[in-house]
Amino acid sequence: MKTIASVVEEYIKTKPFLSTALSQGIINLTSLSRQIQPDIEIIIKKRAKSGAIVMALKRISDNMEFVSTHKIVKVLKGIGDITVRSSLIDYSFMISDSLFGAQSLFLSEINQKKDSFYTSSRGVSECNIVISNNLSLLIDKYFKNEFLVKKLENLSSVSIKLPNENISIPGIYYFIFQRLSWEGVNIIEVISTSNEFTILVDEDYVNTAFKVIKDLKSL
Repeated sequence: MKTIASVVEEYIKTKPFLSTALSQGIINLTSLSRQIQPDIEIIIKKRAKSGAIVMALKRISDNMEFVSTHKIVKVLKGIGDITVRSSLIDYSFMISDSLFGAQSLFLSEINQKKDSFYTSSRGVSECNIVISNNLSLLIDKYFKNEFLVKKLENLSSVSIKLPNENISIPGIYYFIFQRLSWEGVNIIEVISTSNEFTILVDEDYVNTAFKVIKDLKSL
């Protein structure tokens, strides 16, 4: 038989923003218990005392703060270089038999353009290319026969170097993206490797995004 404590724990796991609020101690447990009490009672199919729910929430809060947030914050304090780039364009092309050839010709021409930004990622049906806007004419030249799914201009990127241990700590990316979401930053694209990731945002939000990520180092 499920206990109230186990049901409350499973319930909280389905509410990511609520989980973080609990781990940071910024939510009133009594008020929260009253709010979720009807849902808990539906799950256990019987009455649940508010006090029992409060106790379960307190145990979850204490455990989450130590086990999860503490580990994540420790890793984020080791964030390395944060690089900002502006005046970027994001292209998405449909995958085709000729796309790789077009991309190879494009790369050959920009190989010596060290000051220009270029990155690419390939999915199952689409290929994404992000470039500095000074390379747009070359995109038009080499990809003119490809099917353009979308093109977004006036973008900026923020690239973050993470410590090596980030791959063994769950929740790092969620922790970062959640704070960006709280500040109203809409992430257009995410490009990542094992220890580095780049987010693409509208130029109007790049200063906010940079500040959010920079402030993570001083949590």
